Amino acid sequence: MIARQMALIIIEMFMVVVMTIRETWTLRTTSTFLLEQEGCVQRGCCWSPLNERNAPWCFFPTNHGYTVVSEGSSNPYARLKRMDSPSLFGGDIQELVFQAEMQTSNRLHFKIYDANNKRFEVPHEHVRTVSSNPSTPLHKALRITREPFGLTVRRSDDEKVLFDTTMAPLVFADQYLQLSARLPSHNIYGLGEHVHQNYRHDTYWKTWPIFTRDSFPNGVRRTHTYTSTVKLFYVYLLVWHVTLQPAPAVTFRTIGGVLDFYIVFGYTPEQVVAEFLELIGRPVIPAYWSLGFQLSRWNYGNLTEVKATVDRNRAINLPYDVQYTDIDYMEDKKIFTYDKVKFKELPQFADYLNEKGQKYILILVRCASLVGNAPYESYDRGTAVDAWVTYSDGKTPLLGEVWPGETVFPDYTSQNCIDWWVDEYQRLYTEIKHDALWIDMNEIASFVKGSIKGCADNNLNYPPFTPRILDEVMYSKTLCMDAKQAWGNHYDVHSLYGYSMVLASEKALQRVFGKSRSLLLTRSSFPGVGKYSGHWLGDNAANWNDIKWAIPGMLEFGLFGVPYIGADICGFFDDSSEELCRRWMQVGAFYPFSRNHNAEGYRPQDPAYYGANSKLVASSKHYLTIRYTLLPYLYTLFYKAHTAGETVVRPVLHEFYGDENTWTVDRQFLWGKYLLITPVLDPGVESVWAYIPDAKWYDYDTMVPLTERKQHVNMHVPAEKLGLHIRGGAILPTQRPEVTLTYSRRNPMGLIIALDDNNEAAGELFWDDGDSRGIVAFLILCLVVRVNHAGYKDPNNLKFEDITILGIPYSPSFINVTHVPTDGGANTVLFLRNLSLNFGDTYLIEWQVPKLEYQRIDCHPEENANEAKCTARGCIWKPSDEPKVPFCYYPDDYGYTVSTVTETDSGMTLDITRNMKYRSSGRPDSPDIDKLRVAVYYHSSDMLQFKIWDPTTDRYEVPVPLSVPAAPETDATKRLYEVRFTNNTFGIQVIRKSTNTIIWDSSLPGFTFSDMFIQVSTRLPSEYVYGFGETEHKTYRHDLNYVTYGMFSKDQPPGYLMNCYGVHPFYMGVENTADAHGVLLLNSNAMDVTFQLTPSITYRTVGGILDFYMVLGPTPEMVVQEYTALIGRPVLPAYWSLGFQLCRYGYANDTEIENLYNDMRAAEIPYDVQYADIDYMERQLDFVLDPDFEGLPALVDKMRAEGMRFIFILDPAISGNETRYYPAFERGQAADVFIKWPKELSDEIVWGKVWPDYPNVTVDESLDWDTQVEIYRSYAAFPDFFRNETAAWWHQEIKEFYEKTMKFDGIWIDMNEPASFVHGTVGGKCLGNPLLENPPYMPPLESQHMGLNHKTLCMNSEQILSDGKRVKHYDVHSLYGWSHSKPTYDSLLEVTGKRGIVVTRSTYPSSGKWVGHWLGDNNSSWDQLFKSIIGMLEFSLFGISYVTCHYKPHPNREALCKCIMTYKITSKVTRGCYGCSLMSMFPLSVHLCLLIQTYIHSFSLSMALFQTGADICGFFNPSEYELCLRWTQLGAFYPYSRNHNGKGNPRQDPVAWDSIFAEISRDVLNVRYTLLPYLYTLMYESHTKGSTVIRPLLHEFVEDRNTWDIYQQFLWGPALLITPVLDPVCTCCFHQAELLPVQSGTYLLSAPLDHINLHIRGGYILPWQKPERNTQLSRKNPLGLIVAMSESGTAEGSFFWDDGEGIGK
Repeated sequence: MIARQMALIIIEMFMVVVMTIRETWTLRTTSTFLLEQEGCVQRGCCWSPLNERNAPWCFFPTNHGYTVVSEGSSNPYARLKRMDSPSLFGGDIQELVFQAEMQTSNRLHFKIYDANNKRFEVPHEHVRTVSSNPSTPLHKALRITREPFGLTVRRSDDEKVLFDTTMAPLVFADQYLQLSARLPSHNIYGLGEHVHQNYRHDTYWKTWPIFTRDSFPNGVRRTHTYTSTVKLFYVYLLVWHVTLQPAPAVTFRTIGGVLDFYIVFGYTPEQVVAEFLELIGRPVIPAYWSLGFQLSRWNYGNLTEVKATVDRNRAINLPYDVQYTDIDYMEDKKIFTYDKVKFKELPQFADYLNEKGQKYILILVRCASLVGNAPYESYDRGTAVDAWVTYSDGKTPLLGEVWPGETVFPDYTSQNCIDWWVDEYQRLYTEIKHDALWIDMNEIASFVKGSIKGCADNNLNYPPFTPRILDEVMYSKTLCMDAKQAWGNHYDVHSLYGYSMVLASEKALQRVFGKSRSLLLTRSSFPGVGKYSGHWLGDNAANWNDIKWAIPGMLEFGLFGVPYIGADICGFFDDSSEELCRRWMQVGAFYPFSRNHNAEGYRPQDPAYYGANSKLVASSKHYLTIRYTLLPYLYTLFYKAHTAGETVVRPVLHEFYGDENTWTVDRQFLWGKYLLITPVLDPGVESVWAYIPDAKWYDYDTMVPLTERKQHVNMHVPAEKLGLHIRGGAILPTQRPEVTLTYSRRNPMGLIIALDDNNEAAGELFWDDGDSRGIVAFLILCLVVRVNHAGYKDPNNLKFEDITILGIPYSPSFINVTHVPTDGGANTVLFLRNLSLNFGDTYLIEWQVPKLEYQRIDCHPEENANEAKCTARGCIWKPSDEPKVPFCYYPDDYGYTVSTVTETDSGMTLDITRNMKYRSSGRPDSPDIDKLRVAVYYHSSDMLQFKIWDPTTDRYEVPVPLSVPAAPETDATKRLYEVRFTNNTFGIQVIRKSTNTIIWDSSLPGFTFSDMFIQVSTRLPSEYVYGFGETEHKTYRHDLNYVTYGMFSKDQPPGYLMNCYGVHPFYMGVENTADAHGVLLLNSNAMDVTFQLTPSITYRTVGGILDFYMVLGPTPEMVVQEYTALIGRPVLPAYWSLGFQLCRYGYANDTEIENLYNDMRAAEIPYDVQYADIDYMERQLDFVLDPDFEGLPALVDKMRAEGMRFIFILDPAISGNETRYYPAFERGQAADVFIKWPKELSDEIVWGKVWPDYPNVTVDESLDWDTQVEIYRSYAAFPDFFRNETAAWWHQEIKEFYEKTMKFDGIWIDMNEPASFVHGTVGGKCLGNPLLENPPYMPPLESQHMGLNHKTLCMNSEQILSDGKRVKHYDVHSLYGWSHSKPTYDSLLEVTGKRGIVVTRSTYPSSGKWVGHWLGDNNSSWDQLFKSIIGMLEFSLFGISYVTCHYKPHPNREALCKCIMTYKITSKVTRGCYGCSLMSMFPLSVHLCLLIQTYIHSFSLSMALFQTGADICGFFNPSEYELCLRWTQLGAFYPYSRNHNGKGNPRQDPVAWDSIFAEISRDVLNVRYTLLPYLYTLMYESHTKGSTVIRPLLHEFVEDRNTWDIYQQFLWGPALLITPVLDPVCTCCFHQAELLPVQSGTYLLSAPLDHINLHIRGGYILPWQKPERNTQLSRKNPLGLIVAMSESGTAEGSFFWDDGEGIGK
């Protein structure tokens, strides 16, 4: 859970806001800087000197800002009016418009602008409104405060506040805009471009100006208004600055435009960057050669010196690809010219470099000179087309001064200028061949202030407020602000100059280089330039500070979407010492843009200058050789940046954000996920205080694994070394290096495989020709190397030659690559040499180490295995001393191999072939299917399906409809998962991309697909598995010690390892990272699952196909929500069905029921529902009333008139032996609704026996059961509820019973597994194929020796689906209860006209859409209490709700709304006591920490619940006093709360014991009834969102691993903790949210006999209502709220209310 927990913490990390707040303090935000008191008061502000000069003394009062005067109906629109208050700088805009939109589920956009006048807005090619329909509603992320206006941005999942402007006023004047916001933490990153000494910002009153200027790197050259954490925002403003303060808070101030914010959300820092780059444009993928090392210098003097530099570095064999010339190559420094004396041979210089595989880049600055008498055709052509920036008159070109002297400035926002620029560049290239372009001075820089004439005195050049920019003069070192450009006044577009030049230069490069990528490098930048250009960090100096500060700079540009980034190696200004340059060359070898560049007037600093035998040269060559070796990996990282928005140079915190130690690491960095660089950044040292993140790391040079992790170490780094480590789990593609990439790209490739703690590794490789635009080929590397996107054939016929594997635990017993020399070193390293594996083909690189015995997959799961049987199946027999380990197990290559693969954006299809080395699966009656089809479907970002079937045969598939999205998720960047396959043996792997966790891996041996036996195994990512039912489990988390559970619906009371009423082949897995996923196998045949310690699961089924659905969460609660979105949301029960209910099997007559009702009323015990079991029927015949119950209809009418409800039971079996007319059977037979034999065998009904007796007999109950069945039970027919005719017949019978016999409010359907008291059919002889009754493989079911037809129908019985398809009961047996549910539910709604409830015994995935469920015929024993909690928790996973309907509020009722109440904690409240004991409100006594009650008479809110429960006090055997009392207390918090016991046992209802029992029962049920509004709200949330109602603690506290094993406590929703007594002595676990006054752990809680421990979680509001004896009466009482404050003094909650039983859609 660390990953998610810390993601949520870091979410609070990144933004910037300005204000100091405390609960009762007046907010202070600076309104000006260093104002004296008089000036402060004149502005209507407050003056209060402090002993801290950094903090503002002048601050806003409460009457500044705006109010909301109107809002749009859809709520993203509001009109604002300025409050009456003094003006700060004049020109205040009186009316504003606020607009917001949730552009995607992870991006919020809001804008504030002038309601009446158009103002400047930044033009950008990418940032625009999108048309998608995000799943996150706007109101979940954004809330507006009306007076004064403010907005609060929250996370939608936990509503944590991220950006809150309500603590300071909005200021919006013509030339002064200010917005302040409180931030959730001090962890703030971004805001550029400045030199930041650290990556994480200092929030101690720091102000950062944002305005492009030509200054040294401690000034500003570029604009990136971007801050970042896991949640990040991005804003467009003009000239502005931001102030960070300790609140933590931020203030934005700008002097024009609008306030235009984009906030993107993510659970990890990498997700935030990816979302941001989706907004502004993902980075360009550079030409491969541009990743080589580069040399440059300002003023070589002449071309001879340039060539001398090239030659001396070639001579030392330095890896070196690119040579630059700076402005000294130009004639008089004029662009588009060259010096024909000093650089006479420059037109041939590119050829000189290219012949050795090197490249040439030249510089262009953006000014055209007017100096000199010689013709300057470029200037003349630009003047002719009006290409220049003009003075304020819009006509006269503005004149400034740069390198050539007096100059004009191209206006790149003008199309005329763009055309001129493209044309001039093409002319230049025709004259001087080169390979790429470097553009400079584009901030825009000028050596005079404004212009040669100065600047006019106006509000543009001298605005009322000037941010803290360079010289605090707007036009210092740039142009006048009133200059004109095509996009607007230079005042507005100044910081866009470099961006516009990049756009124009990209067009020029496209014209010249066509389909070749080339390279563009810019000094000034703006969000979006990374799509076209790289960047360097500017004119730094040769000192130890600048080598340090370059790392935060690179990391920030990774955030900004410019991954092609680097600093001038060895420094631009000043002379570099050998030590500094050596250390800088070491770290610079790992800059993405690796260039050594220095200024004129300083000595050379190229490596060869220091001497061929110098330490600097040796060290430089060593690390540049490593760089060139790893360039395939670096190039792949750029591909991932280009296609998915990932970072290249990566902060350590991006990979280890769960570790707070990484949040400030900025003297180390990563290449992608896997390469950690730890440079030396201080003089005279040979050790570095370095942080080793929590992973396995290998030293690159020695290949030795580090022993330290998650700690600082004193790392030894001698003069020639830096720290370089590979992360375990990596596969790094490599290539044998040469001195240039032109040559190295021809060399063989290799792999470095570094195994992680699980002996796993994965990686990727992108490869193309390195120069063409467009993506050609992409490889996925795991221990299988396979092609993902084929299409590129390398012209050099590349091969993978060398593979190095780090972390092999001990020497392999074999390696399965033929004729490969191998050797292993002492450091557990395996070298594979001279492999000659063809590039673009797929290979398995495999070795074997001695296998641990618990990894064996059982090849003979049947009993009585021996060596002969084992080897006959082609398996291995090897006894083991380990308990439960199978002696017979599959060889590693047993299974299938891939023959063909087709991949699309929406999935993949594979054909697989059985390994014919093994002749059969050892079951001759179940022939193997040799060729199979596999399909993988990417249904959504969080759900996928993989299906395996025989494409040549129409095999049975489950006819249960599921809700999959109409369109697949074709954007791989949005999917939470990645799917891979393994070839030999075939398997599917599903990887969670955020953590690289393999959550499904079916590459284990033993995959078998035969006619009547299918088996597949998968590794699990952890030991935490929940679900699979319906079987009794001793713990909520499964025991993985070789435990097998059968699944096949059966009339079988709960018992350990016994299959019972329903089938749910669904599990939830919690990964070690605390992420969760869920897996459904959609198969309804008899099956079993085996857990083993690998950890792994093996599925075995006797028919159908394999059809898996997986949901990715990532939280446990989201898993359930996604799963129920797939199978159908739980039904919303009638409100009354949440009341207490009574039932028993064995009521003698209606008088007994009436007496019970009267006794319950007299005891004033809340009670809503009375049942009748089969006793009310004459001879147990459906729809026929027994004479002993002839008064029951009148009694029911009376009870219903007094607010009670009545539910009766129906079994599916219909008697066929009646001597008088029995309408149910006769009409059913006429409609042909009963299950029969296949016509080729017989046209007869398949007769069974259930409850109905023969007519005119007296049952002798002293006889044994089987004798009674044989003598007295009549033949019974089973309706086929798949058929539409059956549904119509069933409806008719229910309707007639309601209208002619007795009213009812709900229906209880039982015995629908289907159950029979004979095996198969009367007489026991099943017709047809005997293998259906006793298949070749018999799962370990209850009474498995009796066959599948034990206590049910013959498997060869025929049923007919609604589409007319005929199927065998063998296939659909476990769907019988499912097929029974919807017709019953539909009939109830149609007959009663109200919602009601249907309760069923047998269930299957999606039953919850219509019915509720009880946990079956349990025993009266103490162990059943905790097992009932486990059962409820599991059915919460399965999506079983108590009752269902398609709900619609009454048309006269208010629309749903949400009530959020926030209270301040006052001094009267006991602080520190945040967990509230509910029972203190009521006669039961526990201390109340904090309780605020408020009566609410009319409001409506939202929620819902999963509805299950066990028979309170037990069904079988007599209960006893204390057990029943404790069970009544527990059962009061079952969603479905019913006391029910069996025939022949004493009564156990609350009035059957004594007055004390009745009193305690009344008190605890009063608590339930008080909280029914909360429970009903949870039910609504379940119905609409799929949330759980009965909730495991791990769903709310998944970060606390202790909760992963808790099943003796549970929650109602998120807010009510129930800790029952489950045995005579109770020790209870108590777990901490922010609410509890104790730490998490185990505590003894007082629990006298009259008490159950209940606790309300701080931060929540629970709706309640005064209880009465039934819900019809209680719903007339006032409502109230229980407000349990969080530690921060807030609480919130939801409440749903309607008429409680209405029907609608």
